[in-house]
Amino acid sequence: MAKPRPSRTEPPLPSGAARLAARHPTLWQAYAALGERCADAGPLEPEVRRLVKLALAIGVGSEGAVHSHVRRALAEGIDRAALDHVMALSIPMIGLPAAVRAMTWIDDLARPDEAHTPA
Repeated sequence: MAKPRPSRTEPPLPSGAARLAARHPTLWQAYAALGERCADAGPLEPEVRRLVKLALAIGVGSEGAVHSHVRRALAEGIDRAALDHVMALSIPMIGLPAAVRAMTWIDDLARPDEAHTPA
């Protein structure tokens, strides 16, 4: 059985998502419930789930989703080095240019000097 997710206050929705939620509240509630059920469907810890979601956002090339998951990761205390590691792991799968694009999206929200640079 999956471990319960810690309750937390959700950050404000980005403008596009907020507009969708306002225009179609029933759809948004169903979408949010689906996300919760998916999170509860397996054994992954919250930090791992967040990093997987970031990796998926990077893989599909969604700037908005990358921003969302970086914002949430930082709010949840996940360090910048972990975000950079996810980006680095994407290089063999999506290619260097796409990974660099993802790095710039991460940099939009997390200062580059906060990253751990291996020696």
